Amino acid sequence: MIDASLRTHVEAALRGQITALRPIAGGGINEAYALELADGRRMFLKTNSSADAAMFPAEARGLGWLQEADCLRIPRVLAVSSGDDAEPGFLVLELIESAGHCRGFDEILGRGLAALHRFGAAAFGLDHHNFIGRLPQSNRTHPSWAEFYWHERLLPQLELASRRKHISAALRSRFDRLAQRLSECVGPDEPPARLHGDLWGGNLHADERGQPCLIDPAVYGGHREVDLAMMRLFGGFGSRVFDAYQEAFPLAPEHPRRVQLYQLYPLLVHVNLFGSSYVGQVTRALEPYS
Repeated sequence: MIDASLRTHVEAALRGQITALRPIAGGGINEAYALELADGRRMFLKTNSSADAAMFPAEARGLGWLQEADCLRIPRVLAVSSGDDAEPGFLVLELIESAGHCRGFDEILGRGLAALHRFGAAAFGLDHHNFIGRLPQSNRTHPSWAEFYWHERLLPQLELASRRKHISAALRSRFDRLAQRLSECVGPDEPPARLHGDLWGGNLHADERGQPCLIDPAVYGGHREVDLAMMRLFGGFGSRVFDAYQEAFPLAPEHPRRVQLYQLYPLLVHVNLFGSSYVGQVTRALEPYS
């Protein structure tokens, strides 16, 4: 199920012999397995033979960055490939078994996410680049959130979508008009929040105690409304999550007006990952701002 080279590298990193592998469904980018070692340890393995060599090391750093806040459960990293192109790419995490949601799951999640955001970040950006899905994500820092959101989030995805001929010149012009007034649209000044960065329903799990656990981040320091807008984009989060967040860390009164603004980035990512079928959603989300 995994090739000999990958097995050799994983066993060397874990200092143990793999005796069992079970494929795990979920996610459209990587292969995933539950593995067991000869000494009885059980772990979670992600791998992708076509992925950028830097992808799994970046994910490991992101998981560690979220763990620093100690607000919600984040899987512990047990081993990761070096990022050397000659080595198979992999990430080994603690194996988290799933259970039904515990009592108060949504409230725990909302308050935990508020605490994560409040923990903060050093800047708008991060000290290393990473990935969202399989797409590179630049985290070059900027002095303001509006500059970061345009230059490191919207613009790179627009340029990629334009090269792939997914978006029209007219739609691109509307984005350029948004850029001219983006500083007026992004909301009141706030310090950078510690963001998960790809917080859709598929990246939320319930652990063996039924407690919320966040996986597969695309982290950076940014505006906290970004995570909340992503959570509303594809569903999967109950209203109590948002209410508990608001109670713990109130948002600016006009924040509902910015939900679509902050959904533009994940929608453009979906255009570049999955094709032009998402362009209609991009166009509708852009309407209030251009």
